[in-house]
Amino acid sequence: MLEGEFFRFDGTALIPCADTVSEVRLAAADSWLVEDGRTRSLDAHYSRFGAWVAEFAPELMPSLPAFTEAVTNVIPLEGNWNPRIELHLACEDSSPKVATLYFRHRSAPELQRTARLWTLDEPDPRAIPRVKGPDLSLGMQIRRKAIVHNADEAALLTADGYLEEGALSAIVWWRGDVLCAPDDSTPWLESITRNEVFALAQAMGYQTRVERVKPADLVGLEIWVLSSLHGIRPVTEWVNLGSPVGPAKHAESFQKRMRMLSRQIR
Repeated sequence: MLEGEFFRFDGTALIPCADTVSEVRLAAADSWLVEDGRTRSLDAHYSRFGAWVAEFAPELMPSLPAFTEAVTNVIPLEGNWNPRIELHLACEDSSPKVATLYFRHRSAPELQRTARLWTLDEPDPRAIPRVKGPDLSLGMQIRRKAIVHNADEAALLTADGYLEEGALSAIVWWRGDVLCAPDDSTPWLESITRNEVFALAQAMGYQTRVERVKPADLVGLEIWVLSSLHGIRPVTEWVNLGSPVGPAKHAESFQKRMRMLSRQIR
């Protein structure tokens, strides 16, 4: 049984600590959903996080396997959880330059089956959009703005109006039976759930492609918001798009197959 909610990794074990870390910045983070000891693509989450550790704190790479093993071993096998792993770096003007791994033990919130979208009314303000962590607090602020506008998630656009992703999620859409997503000309975070969905589509015989689109190009289409926490959420309304989205024709079959990807964590 975990005693506490925030833990520092000392190289061999997770040590409970206060959730107040001064003179540090969140360099990278990853999180996922665990339901009664089962989750999807845990190794992919650890691998993505490990790539960020290798980039920002390579000195921690030798201890990363022990860290992820410790995290896996402390997640409860009963109940719904949303664990988060974090890499913290000392601020640039502090000394010594310490990098530390943390684990945040969190209960999962109530899961959503659908989503309403709202377009952020300014270009994407994030500084490092391809890494989860540095802009995480900003993403949460942007999502709160969406909630004020009676939506669940904010769609982020480039300065010239092209769709990137959600504030804390990926966005994909269907053109008939072709599954589509933003291409690499827009700065989006590599999404594990997007990779899962694209792999499922290909296994089921659907075509997939990437596009460079503006929200107006998606009027009347089936649109999904994707995340490791909520999975696939069909968009029921894009509140400031001015036109309706299409019905969720493909969602149920994909949601069923997503559940089949879930595996015991240990």
